[in-house]
Amino acid sequence: MSRVAVVHDWLTGMRGGEAVLEAILDALPSAELFTLFHFPGSVSAKIESRTIHTSELQPLARRARDYRTLLPLFPRAVRRWDFREFDLIVSSSHCVAKGIDARGKPHLSYCHTPMRYIWDRFDDYFPRKNMLRRAAAQSIAPWLRRWDVATAKEVTHFVANSRFVRDRIRRYYDRDAELVHPYVDDEFLETPLREGRDDYHMMVSALVPYKKVELAVAAAVASGRKLVVAGGGPLLGELRARSGSGVTFMGPASRASIIERLARAKSLILPGVEDFGITPLEAMALGTPVVALGEGGVLDSVVDGVTGIFFPRPDVESLRGALDAVEARVWDRAAIRAHASAFSRAQFDARFAAALERVRG
Repeated sequence: MSRVAVVHDWLTGMRGGEAVLEAILDALPSAELFTLFHFPGSVSAKIESRTIHTSELQPLARRARDYRTLLPLFPRAVRRWDFREFDLIVSSSHCVAKGIDARGKPHLSYCHTPMRYIWDRFDDYFPRKNMLRRAAAQSIAPWLRRWDVATAKEVTHFVANSRFVRDRIRRYYDRDAELVHPYVDDEFLETPLREGRDDYHMMVSALVPYKKVELAVAAAVASGRKLVVAGGGPLLGELRARSGSGVTFMGPASRASIIERLARAKSLILPGVEDFGITPLEAMALGTPVVALGEGGVLDSVVDGVTGIFFPRPDVESLRGALDAVEARVWDRAAIRAHASAFSRAQFDARFAAALERVRG
């Protein structure tokens, strides 16, 4: 197949979805990249080196924080791309990328998640305290859901990043999906293990509602523990206002600084429901146990009592109990790393290549 298009929702920062995108592009070295928005310099050189086509909405998003307000315009924008000259389309989708018009060409969709904000996480993104914004979202959500379901029928083959997401694809789209887990980068697996740990726990997260960073902050404040939070996002000001002196916000951090901090942390905390979550793999690759709410994609990656501790309820007392448990246990750092190594780049490449061949066939 001579021409391949890869579609990714937006290029505004490097997170787990963009790490997977890098691997997809490596598998398709001549592919051209389509995205709603691209802010040059916000993603890796590997992604930036590709031919990148942006949507008609690009001029409206003058700053990275503006693009979310354009959500009602996203479906029309992605449907206007013309893929008639391409032989294969691969979408990397957590929003609308999977809804492109493939013009009858084979379309493989790697689904990081169906749109959270119009399905099961609506209240997280549109809380009742902001009634005007919530009312506006409620007015368009039914239409977006219908569009999301209708365009899912056009996808040739779905790939899900976890059993949790595979179940959501079945529930909302009535489609089956192949399971291909994301991977942990070799740099984390090659960092020397540290047995001794400093006196803090850590979160590495975008500061957005569904990540539930406020729960980790509240648990740290209530128990007098130190917490380091790496990552930026729209909730930074609100979270700082809730925090005491024991909570440190690093802001957006380099990979090197995250590795250095995470390798010395007592645990990585995941208080929200993750679709999969590459961050727990990175923590485990460094021999750091994971304290996670026992729901969602983390059930695919963390082994309770071996590589981390699950807590049953999304409340402060439940999380504090898990933090007590993780601090009381002597952890086998090498065993934690060995488990993470099963989620290698090689296994991702092999499984994704097999999915590509099935669609091409």
